[in-house]
Amino acid sequence: MAEALFRKRLRIKETAATIVAAEPFLPLAEADIRKQRGRLEDYIRRDPGFRTALAPRSVPPEAPPIVRRMARAASRAGVGPMAAVAGALAESALRAMAEAGATHALVDNGGDIALLLERPVTVGIFTGPSPVRDIAFRVEPRPGIFGICASSGTVGHSLSFGRADAAVVLSADVGLADAVATALGNAVTDEDETRLRETLAALGGIEGVEGLLAVVGKTLAVWGDLPPIVRTRVDPARISR
Repeated sequence: MAEALFRKRLRIKETAATIVAAEPFLPLAEADIRKQRGRLEDYIRRDPGFRTALAPRSVPPEAPPIVRRMARAASRAGVGPMAAVAGALAESALRAMAEAGATHALVDNGGDIALLLERPVTVGIFTGPSPVRDIAFRVEPRPGIFGICASSGTVGHSLSFGRADAAVVLSADVGLADAVATALGNAVTDEDETRLRETLAALGGIEGVEGLLAVVGKTLAVWGDLPPIVRTRVDPARISR
């Protein structure tokens, strides 16, 4: 029999997360998010530019692991390191649960989701004002932790220089998925299909990126290896924000 899952919503300053796991693992994820946020905040006090940089930023080898992971992901995506923060925190929290024995869990940090699956899940894609709506990925179990991360120029408060209604990236590196989703959201400025294909192919060439999806206006474009897209009602009230 599958283990019962519980859902916990968590708000710590800018972090708005939903944790889904067996009940004993929920406190581990919350404790890890608090710990990693503390390490990140301590580092930013020493290097304030890390928080405001809009381009890749080098960090010293003695920087906390969460900071180094964010900087590495941002460098590969060509964006500032805070573009990887939600994914990196989600992955760290999920890893803490996995190391304690969790076999099925997810952490949704404001639309950037780290997953560890032993049964299928449906991940909704919120597309804001686009008429392309109520779509989702049907995600099958796979070995290890992986991420599905989203950015948008029309939904939410995150900084974006584009107008994508949804920019979604799949990768085994959740911080990288987050950073590349930001890069994709920045790059999508109109519905021109040729430019969309070129943008997706260029970002898909980043090592570690498995698949990308972009929705802008009436247009949906995909690249790479993505889960099947299915129809489902996407309830905005369930979004971690």
